Amino acid sequence: MTPDVLVVFGIVVLTLVLFVTELLPIDVTAILVMVLLMLLGTDGVVNFTHISTTEGVSGFSNSATITVLAMLILSSGISRTGLVQILGGKMAAFAGENRDRQLLATIGVAGPVSGFINNTPVVAILVPVISDLAHAGKTSPSKLLLPLSYASMFGGMLTLIGTSTNILASDVSARLLGHPFSMFEFTKLGVVVLLVGSLYLMILGPRLLPDRVPIEEDYVREYAIEEYLTEVVVDEDSPLVGQPVRKAIEDIDLDADILQVVRDGEEFLEPGKMGIQAGDILRLRADRDTVRQLVDRETLTLTGSPPQTEAELEPDTESSQTLVEVVIPRGSYLVGESLASSTFRQRYDANVLAFRSRGETVRTHMDRRPLRVGDTLLIQAPPDSIDRLSQNDDFIVAHEPDEPDYRTEKIPHAAAIMAGVVGLAAIPWGTIGGALAGVTGVAAFEALSALSLPILLTALAGVVAMVAAGVIKPTELYDAVEWDVIFLLAGIIPLGMALEQTGGADLLGTLVATTATVLPTLGVLWVFYLATGLITGVISNNASVVLMLPVAIETATQIDASPFAFVLAVTFAASTAFLTPVGYQTNLFVYGPGGYKFSDYIRLGAPLQLLLSVVTVLGIAFFWGLGA
Repeated sequence: MTPDVLVVFGIVVLTLVLFVTELLPIDVTAILVMVLLMLLGTDGVVNFTHISTTEGVSGFSNSATITVLAMLILSSGISRTGLVQILGGKMAAFAGENRDRQLLATIGVAGPVSGFINNTPVVAILVPVISDLAHAGKTSPSKLLLPLSYASMFGGMLTLIGTSTNILASDVSARLLGHPFSMFEFTKLGVVVLLVGSLYLMILGPRLLPDRVPIEEDYVREYAIEEYLTEVVVDEDSPLVGQPVRKAIEDIDLDADILQVVRDGEEFLEPGKMGIQAGDILRLRADRDTVRQLVDRETLTLTGSPPQTEAELEPDTESSQTLVEVVIPRGSYLVGESLASSTFRQRYDANVLAFRSRGETVRTHMDRRPLRVGDTLLIQAPPDSIDRLSQNDDFIVAHEPDEPDYRTEKIPHAAAIMAGVVGLAAIPWGTIGGALAGVTGVAAFEALSALSLPILLTALAGVVAMVAAGVIKPTELYDAVEWDVIFLLAGIIPLGMALEQTGGADLLGTLVATTATVLPTLGVLWVFYLATGLITGVISNNASVVLMLPVAIETATQIDASPFAFVLAVTFAASTAFLTPVGYQTNLFVYGPGGYKFSDYIRLGAPLQLLLSVVTVLGIAFFWGLGA
């Protein structure tokens, strides 16, 4: 093994470790990869990676990166019209309180829609719709939210634009094989995957998924925070008397929040600036040790009647505060921050009572704990604060706003633009032009036969059209883009190039090709599907595609199999990652609201992954063949 291959393998291993451990944010890791590739490349200190400075930053100008950026903006435009939410409302009306119909409606909307709108924002949009549907129908959200994520993955494989992974794989396939994906290249197999996966979720989903979230809609009991809610009375000689509520808690420097103040029988639900008086009843969020310290230090008296249910914590008044769950999506400013450093309470006048993080419910010492993608905060806030949160792309509020601010009048424009983006890229202009020229003899049709409208061009044109039509405002363009995804693509694309140029892909391909001595071609293809699925479960779908495709193509070449068949297997495996909550972003979106544990993904996802590995591999062999 040559030094340049060792260096590139070292960078790959470092990248995988950083992805898995999350020691650095994903976009920072991508920048680090670019820096290392260029530093150790042709223009750097030594030529180990064979990557020039121009190639090191080529990921930013790559057609896949620009196409993904454009598709994220188009998806945001669709979501701002409320089209998907309206479909969700019709779904709720159809489903009613029947769990099987709720599940069917969830899959029936999420799957097909994800074929034409990037599946990540589809899940972000539908999480509050499905949560409300579940609670209204007396069904545990745990029964519906993970199937929502999985169904969006099925749907993402219906077209080229269903997921960023498809677009990236198409670019790699074009570069290495000269065969980019057409708009409906693998739709026939995608339909099979959607149908088989949907049947699996309908039949086994309700049996394999436990009721992690109680059917009764009571967040206090669901998060088990009864023991952390306390009422105390302020004594005459308490040092808190005269201090503003917000300042009093900051000065105490203990893990506690004043949620409400009761004075002379009147409840003050937003007490931040009011001064504390003797005789005030303070409703606190604090554990027992903290309460004991407060009583001893601040001269307070326990009342013995803290709220024990959500109804007791939410007085029935027009100005009452509301308990609601808020999910932190990728790209939120809160990722990597803590509640203290982000000044969340001050910005939104909201108290965080507890939060879920990767299956753990956190009820104490929340202020200094870094927040991660998929964390779900249980907050108490007035209606206007919740409205502001629901309109902010930094949060996914897990319930539909009472008065949503959608641009419903722009639905026809948005639908027509998306149809144009898909249709113009899908039309076989060359075939049509050649046929017309042959039939009519009109020379002008010869020019049409040379016309090509790649998805990059139609997607960018669609962005311009949406801004011109008022579907999305110019100031909203930048907020619509998940910049960490863009940086990930920009950093991982040159890493794949380095793997190819140093011969690392050839070496790995040769090693894998040895399995052909004991396995048929179909078996080797199946191995690649499983390996890609496992890798995607611990890093990310885009990273696994870039790393696995060169190896898969080299392996196929060495065993005289169809490289394109192996490209399809890797693409499908990376885009349908069911085993862990971290392998695919949509899995993280439902982690907190569904109250899931890590084992739930394995319980439901492992049999599904195995089933679809067989279906996909056999489908590839049937539709495309395995011969070179």
